Amino acid sequence: MTDTTTLRRYLTKGDLDPNLIFLLEDIASACRSIANLVRNGAFEGNLGSANAINVQGETQKTLDILANDEFERICSNSPRLAALVSEEVEEVTWLKEPEEGDYLLYFDPLDGSSNLDVNLSVGSIFAIMQVQADGDRNVLHDGQRQVCAGYALYGPSTILVLTDGSEVAGFTCHQGTGDFRLTHPDMKVPSETSEFAINTSRHRYWDAPVRRYVDECVAGEEGARQRAFNMRWTASMVAEIHRILTRGGVFLYPADSNNRDAGGKLRLMYEANPMAMIIERAGGAASTGFGPIMDIQPSGPHQRVPVILGSRSEVERLVEYHTEADSPEH
Repeated sequence: MTDTTTLRRYLTKGDLDPNLIFLLEDIASACRSIANLVRNGAFEGNLGSANAINVQGETQKTLDILANDEFERICSNSPRLAALVSEEVEEVTWLKEPEEGDYLLYFDPLDGSSNLDVNLSVGSIFAIMQVQADGDRNVLHDGQRQVCAGYALYGPSTILVLTDGSEVAGFTCHQGTGDFRLTHPDMKVPSETSEFAINTSRHRYWDAPVRRYVDECVAGEEGARQRAFNMRWTASMVAEIHRILTRGGVFLYPADSNNRDAGGKLRLMYEANPMAMIIERAGGAASTGFGPIMDIQPSGPHQRVPVILGSRSEVERLVEYHTEADSPEH
């Protein structure tokens, strides 16, 4: 039977800072608003390109910009939010003179926006950290300093998944009331899986460890793994991670010969770090192939990194393959 616990009741049952609760409720409101923008995009003429390029060198969709504006408009009301770091904005947006304990919000306002025109799932990703001292304008903290992370998935239903460092909980937006209600308590990544998600069009660029892993999965029962695997790819990190949280799997966007000079494909601060926190708190693992994602000391707000996330046994296997390939014997 579905739990009737609302997001507010869930957040207030523990000892979270009230200002953090205010911010999380604002994020939930922003995600609810973005879900409506996405669903009504065809009627309001908001599908397609905005004829602009963001800081990542990617073509912006109109809804990328609108989603970013909603995050900024709604979350800026939080009294202890000091700064916003968005995928769509090159510079950090400071809202106040920072004080120790103020919050820093990192977000990808609309992940997977290339799916919009074909009506596939998109989402939003966010992470929250804190200012370390009065007047400190440093936003480049490693992922271990995250106090909260989450995402919203805009699919057949709108789902908000978050963790404050303890359990991972999922809330579904009730269409009648607009409430986010607890529908996925204490989410766990299954330790074993028979699914992997990777963009195989990049096969020619992959390093040997990734090629080895995928080739073994594709070989099926006759191969080294001696069992069949299914491959999935939706071009939306939120959708991939949500599937892994609900039925297991591993998601890879590794460094390869085509993206290595840029550091990888996905952004550390508002994609890799929050998803790593969610996956690890749900019992999975998160790595670059050579070390934990959340241990990386960032060099810039839009830094890119390799990403391997999912069921612990599969991530550990991939780390082993990377270690073997990097050893002097190879």
